[in-house]
Amino acid sequence: MQHDHLPAINPGFARNFAFAIAIGAFSAALLAPFVAFLLASAGFRFPFPRICDRVAMVTIGAALVLFAERLQLVALLHTGFGRPLSNWPSLLKGLGTGMTVIVILSGLALVATHQTPLLAALTVKAITVLPAAFLIAVLEEAFFRAILLGGLSRNSHRAPLITSAVIYAAAHLVHGPKHFYVSGFHPLAGFADLTASLTQLVFPGDLFAMACGLFLLGLVLGQAFLGTGRVHFAIGLHAAFVVGAKCWPIVVGSALIPRWLAGPGPVPLIAAPAGWVAALALLGLTRARFFRTFAPAPETTI
Repeated sequence: MQHDHLPAINPGFARNFAFAIAIGAFSAALLAPFVAFLLASAGFRFPFPRICDRVAMVTIGAALVLFAERLQLVALLHTGFGRPLSNWPSLLKGLGTGMTVIVILSGLALVATHQTPLLAALTVKAITVLPAAFLIAVLEEAFFRAILLGGLSRNSHRAPLITSAVIYAAAHLVHGPKHFYVSGFHPLAGFADLTASLTQLVFPGDLFAMACGLFLLGLVLGQAFLGTGRVHFAIGLHAAFVVGAKCWPIVVGSALIPRWLAGPGPVPLIAAPAGWVAALALLGLTRARFFRTFAPAPETTI
């Protein structure tokens, strides 16, 4: 049966998803000043942009739950995380693949700076951050791949893959550009922070290189999801990248790292040309038939 007349992206899902995100963001901007005021009254002192980010995570999650039936969230998550016992080797292979890339990039940094690797410190750091890395990977792969990419996909994967990668990059750039504190109750502070955050998408400035790296990373993780039909391989890759980012300060220490390897911006490797090359190499590998054997065949229904 031909499906050429169907749009490449599921329009119903895209519309409901955008509406849910808009509701969640508006609610966060509205509620964040109240939360900041309550925290300050209780003696806590947190930067206001951080409060906004945490409130937004809750309100956007609540909005997605509110739209769960329209978005078919349960079905998408069931498909993305299906057959976990059969797919754990895929997760481990993703972790191993990602760590191989991190080791190569770290080796380049050590050679460039003529340093000796601190293996004991790196091992302890990697083991310490691994549980948090997996938690981050599970949450983000559930949102960006199982839900977003899975929901957008229809008769073609190219447009949904690119769209999800753009949203993935944008989501990591949308945060308060500066850490500042508020005293008292300022009802419009949340909207001011949201406006400043969205402005970075239009005028990224020094964050442009990081946006490019995040987009490529989104393509890699999205293709890993599409190539296996599950999120497990992508979760392993994602967790490895988080571990690599957390261990990078130990690798480089206080040495001056070439810009092509370290890159500008607050996230190491992501904004660096070396990281882009690694992402492109991984993208090619995840498109290969070899990686598609990592997950069991999808379940079929009659």
